[in-house]
Amino acid sequence: MLEQAQRVLKDVFGYDSFRGRQGAIIERVARGGDALVLMPTGGGKSLCYQVPALLRDGLAIVVSPLIALMEDQVATLDELGVPAAALNSTLDAEQQRALAVRLRQGEIKLLYLAPERLVQPRMLSFLQQLNIALFAIDEAHCVSQWGHDFRPEYLQLGQLAQLFPDVPRIALTATADKRTREEIVNRLELHDAERFLSSFDRPNIFYRIVPKEQPRKQLLAFLTERKGDAGIVYCLSRKKVDEVCAYLVGQGFPALPYHAGLPAELRAFHQKRFLNEEGLIMVATIAFGMGIDKPNVRYVAHLDLPKSLEAYYQETGRAGRDGLPADAWMAYGLQDVLMLKQMMQNSEGDERHKRVEQHKLDAMLALCEETRCRRQALLAYFDEVLPQPCGHCDNCVDGVQTWDATEPARQALSAVYRTGQRYGVGHLVDVLLGRDNEKVRGAGHERLAVFGVGKDRAEGEWRSLYRQLVARGLADIDLEGYGGLRLTDACRPLLRGEVSLELRRDLKPQAVARGGASPASQLVRGEERERWEALRALRRRLAEEHGVPPYVIFPDSTLLEMLRSQPTSLAEMARVSGVGARKLERYGAAFLEVLAGGEGAPARAPVADLRHELVSLARAGMTPAQMAGQLNCSEKNVYTLLAEAIAAQQLSLEQALDLPFELLSEIQDSFLDGEGELPPVSEIAEQFKGRVPEGVLYCVRAALQSEFEL
Repeated sequence: MLEQAQRVLKDVFGYDSFRGRQGAIIERVARGGDALVLMPTGGGKSLCYQVPALLRDGLAIVVSPLIALMEDQVATLDELGVPAAALNSTLDAEQQRALAVRLRQGEIKLLYLAPERLVQPRMLSFLQQLNIALFAIDEAHCVSQWGHDFRPEYLQLGQLAQLFPDVPRIALTATADKRTREEIVNRLELHDAERFLSSFDRPNIFYRIVPKEQPRKQLLAFLTERKGDAGIVYCLSRKKVDEVCAYLVGQGFPALPYHAGLPAELRAFHQKRFLNEEGLIMVATIAFGMGIDKPNVRYVAHLDLPKSLEAYYQETGRAGRDGLPADAWMAYGLQDVLMLKQMMQNSEGDERHKRVEQHKLDAMLALCEETRCRRQALLAYFDEVLPQPCGHCDNCVDGVQTWDATEPARQALSAVYRTGQRYGVGHLVDVLLGRDNEKVRGAGHERLAVFGVGKDRAEGEWRSLYRQLVARGLADIDLEGYGGLRLTDACRPLLRGEVSLELRRDLKPQAVARGGASPASQLVRGEERERWEALRALRRRLAEEHGVPPYVIFPDSTLLEMLRSQPTSLAEMARVSGVGARKLERYGAAFLEVLAGGEGAPARAPVADLRHELVSLARAGMTPAQMAGQLNCSEKNVYTLLAEAIAAQQLSLEQALDLPFELLSEIQDSFLDGEGELPPVSEIAEQFKGRVPEGVLYCVRAALQSEFEL
C-alpha cells in the first residue's frame, strides 16, 4: 500500500518522499482505519487525506469550514488533474443538480462540504446512496467549545460513525492542546482512531516580541525591510485596521483592510486579491485567516496582543507555510491587556468559561515577558519539550538582560496602594517621577511618601516595570473602576521583603529594529535576482490565464529549487520537488525556456507584467510618484502604463489618479470641446502646463476613449 501511495505522491503531486508521519497516516486511512492527526500548519495535512482518496474506491468527502479554503483546494487539485468539486452557497440550483449527476456517475474523486451542509438529512441521505471512500474532517479543533474557532455544526459530525460505520474518518488540526484533543475524539466518536501527534514546532518562523513605544513607526521599520513580500498585520479592532491600513498606504505600501464591518463582497474581493497577487499586505482583525492557504506569506505582524497562545500559534502559523524563512513579529503594551480583559468581562459565558479565558491570557502574557527561549516556552504550553534553546527567536539571538527589580517593584506597588488602587500607569509614573502637574496636585498625591522616589529611572523603565508586574500577576487591572491598577494577593511576599524579583530589561528600540530573520526575498542572491523575477513573472502570467492564484501553479519553494538546480530538460524538471506529471506537461517547457534565458535575459519583467504590478499598486491607493519608486522606473513610464491599463479597462480613472473634481472636469471639457474624435494630448497640453504632469492628460484621454468605445 505504501508503495502505491509513493507512486501517487510522485506522479500526481510531484514529491519524492513523505514528510514526518505522512506515510504512516496515509497507510492507516487507505487501509480503512480512523485517524486523529495533529500536524503544524504547513506540515502537509491535506496530503494525508488526498492521497488515500486517490488510493481508495469511491468519493472522498472533505469537511471544511470556509468557502475560500474549499475553492483554493479544488483549484489546486484541478491543476494536478484530480477531479474535485466544492458544494457550497456559491452554486445556483442548476449547478448543484449538475454536480449531483456527476457525483452519481462517479466522475468526482473529492467533494468539499461545509459542516452545516453535510449534516442536513437530505445531504446525508444522498451520500448514503453513493460509494464513500472516506471522510476527512479538516480544522477539527472547531469542535471544541473551549476553543476560539468553535463551530456548533461540528458537534453534529459524530453521527457519521453510526450512519457510515465502515467508512474511515480522519480528523485533522494544527491547533489542539491535550484537552482539545480529547474533545475531538469524544465529540466526533473517534474512539478507535490511531493518534498521530507531530511536533508543534515551526522551525522556519523567527519569533520576535517587542514592547510598544511608537507602534506605527515600529511596524514601519519592520515592513520596510520586507518590501515586496506578502504579509498579514493583525489588529484588535475594526477602527484600528482602517487607520493602520490608511497609514501604510500613505507610506507607499500596498495594503488592504479586512474586518467583519466591511461589506461581504469587499471582504471577498480583498481576500481574492491577497491570494492572487504578489506582495500585498492584509491589515485585518482575526476575522481573516482560517481560510488562507497562501504558502508564501512571509510574515505575520501583531499590533495588539492575541487573547491566547492558541490564537497566537494559529495566526503566526499563517506565515511560511512553504517552509521558507518567515517572521512572527509582535508589539504589545499594557493597554492591550486592559482591552482584552474588558472584552472578556463583556463576553457571554459563565464564570468558569471566563476563568479559562483569563488563564489563556495569562499564558500569552507570560510568553511576552519570557526570559528563556520563546520557542521552548511556546511548545511547552502544548505539552511538547524542546531540549535545547532554538537559536531562532529574539531571546536566543539578542540575549535577554535581566535585573534585580525588587526595590523598584516595591516602590511601584506602594504607589498603587497609596494612591488608592484606582489610577492608571500614566498617573502612577507621574507620582513616582515627582511631576507636579494638575492631576497629581488635584488628588493631593504630591504629599505622598512615594512622590518623586523614582526620579533616578526613566519613564519608559517604570512603564516596562508596571507592564511586567501585571504580566507576573503581582498587580491587576480594575475593570469595575476606571481601568486603574490594584494589588493582588500574590504581591504580599514581595512587599513584606520575603522574596526578590528578577525582571527582563527592555532593549533599546534601535537594538530591535531588525526582524532577525531573512525575508524570502533575501534568499535569492544578487546574480539570481533577474532569473527569479522572470520565473515569478511567468508564473503570474500562467496563473492569470488559468484563473488561479500563482502558488497553485508552483509555490515559491518549487521555483527556488528550479533556480538552484537549473534543470535543462523535462526529465530533469520532473525531479524538482512539486513538479508532478500534469504540471510537467502543462508548464515544464515554459519554465525551462525562462531558465535557459542566460545572460541575455531581459533585465526586468516584460511590460505586461510591469503593468500588472502597477494595477495592483494603483488599486491599493498608491500615487504615481510612489509607484515609480516601488517599480524602479520613471514617473513618465508610470503614467504611460496607467493610461494603457485604463484603456484596457483594468483600472478606472478614479483608481489611477486622485484629481480634484473641478480640475478633472476642466480637462475632460477640453478634450470634448471639438466635434468627432478626441484631439491628441499635444493640442491641449499647453493650457495645463505647470498644473498637471502631461501623463495625467493621457490617462484622462484613455478613460474618455474607452467610454466612447462602449
